Amino acid sequence: MIDEIRNLRNQIATEIGEITSKELLDNFRMKYLVKKGEIQAYFEKMKTAAPDIKPIIGKELNECRQFAEREFKVLQEKFATATETKVDIDMTLPGRRNFNGTFHPVLQTLEDITEIFRSMGFTVAEGPDIEDGYHNFDALNFAPDHPARDMQDTFFVKSDRELLLRTHTSPVQIRVMQSQQPPIRSIMPGRVYRNESINSRSLAEFHQVEGLYIDKNVSLAELKATIMAFAKRMYGEKSKFRFRPSYFPFTEPSAEVDISCYLCGGTGCRICKHSGWLEIAGCGMVHPNVLRAGGIDPEIYSGYAFGFGIERVTLLRTGIDDIRLLYENDLRVLRQF
Repeated sequence: MIDEIRNLRNQIATEIGEITSKELLDNFRMKYLVKKGEIQAYFEKMKTAAPDIKPIIGKELNECRQFAEREFKVLQEKFATATETKVDIDMTLPGRRNFNGTFHPVLQTLEDITEIFRSMGFTVAEGPDIEDGYHNFDALNFAPDHPARDMQDTFFVKSDRELLLRTHTSPVQIRVMQSQQPPIRSIMPGRVYRNESINSRSLAEFHQVEGLYIDKNVSLAELKATIMAFAKRMYGEKSKFRFRPSYFPFTEPSAEVDISCYLCGGTGCRICKHSGWLEIAGCGMVHPNVLRAGGIDPEIYSGYAFGFGIERVTLLRTGIDDIRLLYENDLRVLRQF
């Protein structure tokens, strides 16, 4: 029986040398190392051997089993390492290019505007996109029958028109006034929504930045100086601007600021409606009724407010002639910025 065990070990050594795959290695394990394998069978036969030779047979069997297990483990680790390091690459495929992402041009514009006003001493305030009618209309001196309250102009969340998607970031001005005491110097960037037809100049969802300054003895001259200081840093010292009288419910007096058209140079085109000018901002002195709604005494304090669309500013800076191009996710457009 000892000779049979030694012959079994030689057989195991021979078969180990012929194993070239994980499948053959698994066959080896099933043949020799499981409970019903050939090595275990000799342990069963050992029970019938004479007591004086059992220790010798047991030693030979243990050495045989240890040899088989050791060689099995070596090959198992070898095949595992080979599987982990194997890389299946088709060398005929074209190489992969890495594309560096960039900020969206609207976000770039918003960051630049925010940084300019921060350098002028303005803080940044934010508010909810879903507003109530009081903050969006009533506190801003909108008349009960104002057209902006109609469903044709505003996206209402509830049928009772108490909740709506804000039509401007002016409600944030009311919230700032209600939570802070003058002097107040802050800008309010954010997304706004209006029920408008989509064309090359307007969208139903866009971005605004509004500003508010309240203190004692604030004048219209300070408003004009602030707007001009910002505009020259944003559009360049040589840009031409003009102020026009206008009307807004929340400011009195009110004005609009125009810049010479960037496409036609002021000669007239479809973007500027052949006027040579593009509106970039609305502004004015804060209406006394708005100050009262914000909890501020208009007999002591005065202030100015302004606001403009980020997309319109982005068009001016980039030379894009259709506002819809900013949101069509056309990489040929976006990769330019």
